Amino acid sequence: MAKWYEEAVFYHMYPIGMTGAPRQNEGGEVTHRFPELELWLDHIAEIGCTAIYIGPLFESTSHGYDTRDYKLVDRRLGDNEDFRRFVKKAHEKGIKVVVDGVFNHTGREFFAFLDIKEKREQSPYCGWYKGLNFGWDSPYHDGFGYEAWRNCFELVNLNLAEAAVRDYLLDVIRFWIDTFDIDGIRLDCADCLDFSFMEEIRRVTKEKKADFWLMGEVIHGDYSRYINDRMLHSVTNYELHKGLYSGHNDHNYFEIAHTIRRQFDANGGIYRGCRLYSFVDNHDVDRLVSKLHEPVHVYPIYMLLYTLPGIPSLYYGSEWGIQGKKDGPNDDPLRPSVDLEEVQKAWPDPKLLAWITALGKFHKEHPACYEGTYEELLLTNRQYAFARETQEDKILVAVNNDAQEATLSVREPAKAKGKIWRDVWSGEILTPENGNLQLRVEACSGRLLSIE
Repeated sequence: MAKWYEEAVFYHMYPIGMTGAPRQNEGGEVTHRFPELELWLDHIAEIGCTAIYIGPLFESTSHGYDTRDYKLVDRRLGDNEDFRRFVKKAHEKGIKVVVDGVFNHTGREFFAFLDIKEKREQSPYCGWYKGLNFGWDSPYHDGFGYEAWRNCFELVNLNLAEAAVRDYLLDVIRFWIDTFDIDGIRLDCADCLDFSFMEEIRRVTKEKKADFWLMGEVIHGDYSRYINDRMLHSVTNYELHKGLYSGHNDHNYFEIAHTIRRQFDANGGIYRGCRLYSFVDNHDVDRLVSKLHEPVHVYPIYMLLYTLPGIPSLYYGSEWGIQGKKDGPNDDPLRPSVDLEEVQKAWPDPKLLAWITALGKFHKEHPACYEGTYEELLLTNRQYAFARETQEDKILVAVNNDAQEATLSVREPAKAKGKIWRDVWSGEILTPENGNLQLRVEACSGRLLSIE
């Protein structure tokens, strides 16, 4: 039986952006914005999402990843009781909650860094940060230098080789589970973290919750280095993310199919058996509609997101086709304020929302989407078909990125020869002839079939 995170569809919330909270934390009174976030829970459930990835959440100076206090919810969003109530309400609706764990670095207002600024060499926290050198100076003229994440000196790299740092962060994780009852952590900058530290996180979280989920942000390299029984359950599939939009922009389904073969082919896929976290946009990359040459390609792309191997994730607002592109180093356009009631009432075209909702329902009803083997059935530059199969459930997916309707002759799946198929949305019955199914697929669209 699949674990909750293996069969999940995630909804990704960036709370500072979606609530319109100030981009700078000036201190002062707590502003209770979690009631606004709670309004999203019914919508999230209605569109078929079963888990939320929300973050960053904890007290920070600006965008959320420059942590001031790991044990306080950011005052721009609310307080600890607000978030505890949010998780409880999500759980009541059958929705799991995963938070951001920013353990590679802290902000400059974190207590350990402030202590070093005050006491310099006499601070007991001198071992907490990488590259600390009192013979240098930082761009902020602290009178000492330090290693920063990608030379962003507002993000000070923690020294995870220091036992006291690891113990502190592991205590933070225990606090989050005990206080908020969270179900998982997305490890920010996991490709920068020590493997032994991630092994400790796995041990601690498993002791607290047997089904606790750990997912890492990994952009480049070999994902399988991070996923095993001692470390993480999943990592971000940036390789597939790139293929999904560029394969459509270039009318080149070979790119997507090659990625899936390389990753998941039963006879040599380098990540076969792994459950990677799939997405088409997030808080760090341009919104899907904004990077497509033909925005109508969102329809086959989302069909692939929900049916190819992987754990699908939907970024808040993208179910309506909200746009957003980076403005140089500024990520704010990717993280806009969205008034849920306003967008539900006033968005001019609800078609994409209906499409994604139908895909969420299909994913929930068909275990082949998350447990099934993968078999490629047809591949051209502009059309692509494949099967996902378990012993009890068999589905067939066909997509078309062409501006014209296509008629396809799709080979029967090897383990479903002679079976009669049904279009899950139109109800059309399809019977194979001479080992092939004849399918008409509308322009820039797709079809889903299941065994009748």
